[in-house]
Amino acid sequence: MGHLMSAHTPAGNNESGYAMHELRKDPLLGKWVAVLKDSKEPEHYLQYPLGRRDAAEESTGCMFCSGREPETPPEIFALRQPGSPPDSSGWHTRVVPKSNPLFQIEGDLGRKGIGMYDKMNSIGANEIIIESPQHNVPVELMGPAQMKLVLATYRHRIAELEKDPRFRYLLIFKDHGKSAGEVYHHPHAQVVATPVIPKGIKEELDGAKDYFFYKERCIFCDMIDEELQNGRRIIMETGHFVAFTPFASITPFEFWIMPKKHNCAFQDSDDEEMEDLSFVLTTALKKMNWILKDPPYHYVLHTAPNRVPRKDHWHTLGEDFHWHIEIMPELLSRSGFELSSEMFVLTTSPEDAADYLRGASPLS
Repeated sequence: MGHLMSAHTPAGNNESGYAMHELRKDPLLGKWVAVLKDSKEPEHYLQYPLGRRDAAEESTGCMFCSGREPETPPEIFALRQPGSPPDSSGWHTRVVPKSNPLFQIEGDLGRKGIGMYDKMNSIGANEIIIESPQHNVPVELMGPAQMKLVLATYRHRIAELEKDPRFRYLLIFKDHGKSAGEVYHHPHAQVVATPVIPKGIKEELDGAKDYFFYKERCIFCDMIDEELQNGRRIIMETGHFVAFTPFASITPFEFWIMPKKHNCAFQDSDDEEMEDLSFVLTTALKKMNWILKDPPYHYVLHTAPNRVPRKDHWHTLGEDFHWHIEIMPELLSRSGFELSSEMFVLTTSPEDAADYLRGASPLS
């Protein structure tokens, strides 16, 4: 099985003068917001309601399917059958640049102040990871072997993109289902490289660092020990991983998958761990899909930020952070109270959710 390497290389200054998306910093909360270069008119939101799949895909078919490779941008990377050329059939997983990406690999950051406000160009990377040649078969139903190839692709893209010194964080995520923001129905995930650490990730990193400062232990390792001792929120356990519902979940049936061995970076996991993870992720997703009847969901890989030495920051990252996957079914609409306060109302307890998920017996 062969693979193709990334065509991405760090770009120089943006001298062409074309407009770029912006990142603007909220001076009160410290979070960054992406502002598109072409604002949508009001009619856009009426014509294309939330959760709509891409109209081009519905009317003309899926460009991600095997045999339609020339219709996508040239592939960046692929796991292929031996001898199959780039941008042809014969692949197991395939990575292509996203059309009209939010984060653009060419150019420079162009940091500047506008009065009291800060902004920069939306420099980064945005790639589509096509997880299977089959259009209507979720990866978890294809079994652990295909899932292992998907995870290997994730690991490769993170390892390649973290070489670019402009990127601070790499995020792999999947939106499944219309109401979860799925754009293409074909099984896929996305990798996004950003020039800043998103606020939600930074809060998690800071919380882990503070816990380590006071207790000299990893909070995630302590969490695993607590969950295994308690047992009520455990969904499944293997030699290398544990899947459980968090004590303070923010959405019903949310669950996390976490390696037992301490490791801050997903891409540093070995092949034996990836073999085990492919089984756990496949099984846990099948359980969730079975009891909730294929719900819309998000899953996000939380890994360490790019480990570039920076003054007074992330010096204990290898000891205090612990990579993990968070899976969040999209089952509820949020109230204004929840959205503004970030105090979420959980309508099914984590203990009951774990009991349902643990006992689920989906067909193989």
